[in-house]
Amino acid sequence: MSADRPTLPPVRLHSDAELARDALSAPLFARAAQLARWAEAGVPVGVGGELLEEQLAAAVDHLGLAGDEDGAGYAAEAWQLAVDTGLVEIEETEETGATEADGDELPDDAATGTAAPGEELSLLTSGSPQDILDIWLGGMETVLADAVAPDLSDIADQIAEGGDLDLDAIDWNPEEEAELLDGILGNLYLLTALDEDPAQAVPLPALAASMIVPDDMDEPTDDILEEVSEAMMRLDDQFRVLQPIGLVDYQPVDEALIEELDEDGATTRAAEPLEDEDVSRYGMVRLTPLGVYAVRARMLDAGVDAPAVGDLTDKGADVLLDALPDYPEPLAQAESEQWLAARTPVDAARDLLSAARGDDEDGPRRRLACQQTLSLAGAEAEPALREVLDDGQLGGLARVWLAERGAADIPEPSQDMIFWLTVDTIAAQLGAAEADEESAAELRGLVEGVVGQHNGFFDAAWRVGHPATSDVLEAMGRLHPDKKTAKEARKAAFKARSRQGG
Repeated sequence: MSADRPTLPPVRLHSDAELARDALSAPLFARAAQLARWAEAGVPVGVGGELLEEQLAAAVDHLGLAGDEDGAGYAAEAWQLAVDTGLVEIEETEETGATEADGDELPDDAATGTAAPGEELSLLTSGSPQDILDIWLGGMETVLADAVAPDLSDIADQIAEGGDLDLDAIDWNPEEEAELLDGILGNLYLLTALDEDPAQAVPLPALAASMIVPDDMDEPTDDILEEVSEAMMRLDDQFRVLQPIGLVDYQPVDEALIEELDEDGATTRAAEPLEDEDVSRYGMVRLTPLGVYAVRARMLDAGVDAPAVGDLTDKGADVLLDALPDYPEPLAQAESEQWLAARTPVDAARDLLSAARGDDEDGPRRRLACQQTLSLAGAEAEPALREVLDDGQLGGLARVWLAERGAADIPEPSQDMIFWLTVDTIAAQLGAAEADEESAAELRGLVEGVVGQHNGFFDAAWRVGHPATSDVLEAMGRLHPDKKTAKEARKAAFKARSRQGG
């Protein structure tokens, strides 16, 4: 296997236009845009650009959140996002600078600047979808930082008591928190890429356990289970923060399942017992299409190879055939369809067939990927297939393609070509069969079918001039359920290896 093959499976992304619409409709981002437009007449702000008490109340009314007990919090978060993303710009007043230089303290409710719509705001209506996504990505990074920030009430208590900020005392390690959340988002991304139904949500306990429980641990210890429980509670808080920006869809942990403790850590209200069928009450989460886009963007920035369907459309056939064997089947088909659509059928077929040749170790995988891609090509590709009918490596698959389309005048293949194609086909699937039980079962069925169709198969197979002949025959000996047939396969493998001088 090539060292530069992707370590992550590809994802299917929505179009930039669809993603931009999702970004604009994300509750937090939409409120930030509303407040940026509301600031057109100029809004007095405090030292950090925050809304003063009177202006915050007006912002709550403008957003239609006056009846919501959390309305002030939502408005403050949206305003801060508008400032952080450039949707709003702050101009500090000259009087403030002079006052600060004199050393006099400003009143808590004193305005130190004026906010107005920023240059970025116009891009939300006149810019491209990518412009919108770039602004949204900047806001998303701010929200991610907020999600791993410590409980501000704990910090406020420390400062109010006149003490220094002690991160250990508030049980917060910024690197550890960011690493956990990055790992969780990475696992969600991987599950989304591998799942045929990307809308399927993941139970929060399973997601937390994926980061905590060692792979080689059969039964988690009590200490590990406690770690998982603590991680779940942190993730519950974090996903509640991430949902309004549109990164995840999240069903929070049922409050009835959370124990309430007093200041001494004693239980004041016990959690309800959990029934097996109630696992969703412990939280369910999935990445949205916008979330998949965002996590991939962060991976790419970090230098991770995170392919997406369509990445190979402008690449050569050699790159396509090298990558497709590692793609899940539905995504391999989608990638192939896009690649074929960008070319004429006959040119695409010629390029694929040329790239499929080779006696190297990966040759069988390339030819299988070539065959699967060509199965999607139209009848116009026929001339390219007929051009390789006499090719020892490609003539067999060309005949299969023509026969499947009911073409006339297909020359009969030689026995050597039949056996060479058989060995090549099995060789292409050996790697997947070793790594996946389902693939192994499929290959086992193929082996049984091949042996059953050809009398004296092994008497002829060991003479096949294919580089993988001995490996294939050894694998057939392992896979075939009949002991006598398996022994014949191993004998044939020995002969093939002796013939090849190995």
